Amino acid sequence: QVQLVESGGGVVEAGGSLTLSCAFSGVDFNSYNMGWFRQAPGLEREFVAGIEWHSQRYYGNFVNDRFTIDRDNAKKTVTTQMNNLKEEDSAVYYCAAKEWRGGGSPRASDEYDYWGQGTQVTVST
Repeated sequence: QVQLVESGGGVVEAGGSLTLSCAFSGVDFNSYNMGWFRQAPGLEREFVAGIEWHSQRYYGNFVNDRFTIDRDNAKKTVTTQMNNLKEEDSAVYYCAAKEWRGGGSPRASDEYDYWGQGTQVTVST
């Protein structure tokens, strides 16, 4: 059974930075594609960033080089460094994992098998 625990959320001023972390517990982390999604009140869940088992990276269209996702297979963690945060980045951020099966899309939330409980990011102006 896989469990995901996010950390690193908080309140930050616009233009500031945060680093979100996701700790993976379970076996075969190396065979999982990992992703971050976010959801703001009244809006649909949105793809933020993804990193495949072989470290291919993907980002949401809104990111514009502000975020960097990375993984540490030895520590079983995924991090996302978020810079130049904007008020519209405020949301609950979720870590997700899907076992690699070939094909699919890192942006499709319904393809992920496991989800964390989420961590709140609030950007103040």
